[in-house]
Amino acid sequence: MQISLSIVERKIGEIIQTLRLAKKTSREDYTQHLRLVGLGLGAVGGIAFIIKLVSVFISVGIFGGRG
Repeated sequence: MQISLSIVERKIGEIIQTLRLAKKTSREDYTQHLRLVGLGLGAVGGIAFIIKLVSVFISVGIFGGRG
Protein backbone atom coordinates (compact mmCIF):
# COMPACT_ATOMS: atom_id res chain seq x y z
CA MET A 1 0.00 0.00 0.00
CA GLN A 2 2.89 2.35 0.75
CA ILE A 3 4.29 2.00 -2.78
CA SER A 4 1.04 3.00 -4.52
CA LEU A 5 0.63 5.97 -2.16
CA SER A 6 4.07 7.30 -3.03
CA ILE A 7 3.25 6.98 -6.74
CA VAL A 8 0.07 8.98 -6.23
CA GLU A 9 1.93 11.61 -4.20
CA ARG A 10 4.59 11.89 -6.90
CA LYS A 11 1.96 12.31 -9.63
CA ILE A 12 0.17 15.00 -7.62
CA GLY A 13 3.50 16.78 -7.15
CA GLU A 14 4.14 16.66 -10.90
CA ILE A 15 0.69 18.07 -11.61
CA ILE A 16 1.21 20.92 -9.15
CA GLN A 17 4.62 21.69 -10.65
CA THR A 18 3.13 21.78 -14.14
CA LEU A 19 0.36 24.11 -13.03
CA ARG A 20 2.89 26.45 -11.42
CA LEU A 21 4.90 26.64 -14.65
CA ALA A 22 1.83 27.21 -16.83
CA LYS A 23 0.96 30.77 -17.71
CA LYS A 24 -2.21 32.35 -18.97
CA THR A 25 -2.13 33.09 -22.69
CA SER A 26 -2.60 36.62 -23.92
CA ARG A 27 -5.77 37.71 -25.66
CA GLU A 28 -3.91 38.01 -28.97
CA ASP A 29 -2.60 34.44 -28.76
CA TYR A 30 -6.05 33.16 -27.84
CA THR A 31 -7.76 34.90 -30.76
CA GLN A 32 -5.04 33.72 -33.16
CA HIS A 33 -5.49 30.11 -32.04
CA LEU A 34 -9.26 30.49 -32.26
CA ARG A 35 -8.97 31.76 -35.84
CA LEU A 36 -6.70 28.87 -36.79
CA VAL A 37 -9.07 26.33 -35.29
CA GLY A 38 -12.00 27.96 -37.10
CA LEU A 39 -10.06 27.96 -40.36
CA GLY A 40 -9.22 24.27 -39.91
CA LEU A 41 -12.83 23.37 -39.16
CA GLY A 42 -14.00 25.36 -42.15
CA ALA A 43 -11.46 23.68 -44.43
CA VAL A 44 -12.39 20.19 -43.28
CA GLY A 45 -16.09 21.02 -43.58
CA GLY A 46 -15.57 22.46 -47.06
CA ILE A 47 -13.70 19.37 -48.22
CA ALA A 48 -16.44 17.12 -46.79
CA PHE A 49 -19.11 19.20 -48.54
CA ILE A 50 -17.29 18.94 -51.88
CA ILE A 51 -16.90 15.17 -51.49
CA LYS A 52 -20.61 14.81 -50.67
CA LEU A 53 -21.57 17.03 -53.62
CA VAL A 54 -19.43 14.99 -56.02
CA SER A 55 -20.90 11.73 -54.70
CA VAL A 56 -24.45 13.06 -55.22
CA PHE A 57 -23.62 14.08 -58.79
CA ILE A 58 -22.07 10.68 -59.46
CA SER A 59 -25.06 8.79 -58.03
CA VAL A 60 -27.49 10.97 -60.03
CA GLY A 61 -25.45 10.28 -63.17
CA ILE A 62 -25.30 6.53 -62.56
CA PHE A 63 -28.80 5.92 -61.25
CA GLY A 64 -30.60 8.68 -63.12
CA GLY A 65 -31.85 10.43 -60.00
CA ARG A 66 -33.52 7.35 -58.49
CA GLY A 67 -30.66 6.42 -56.15
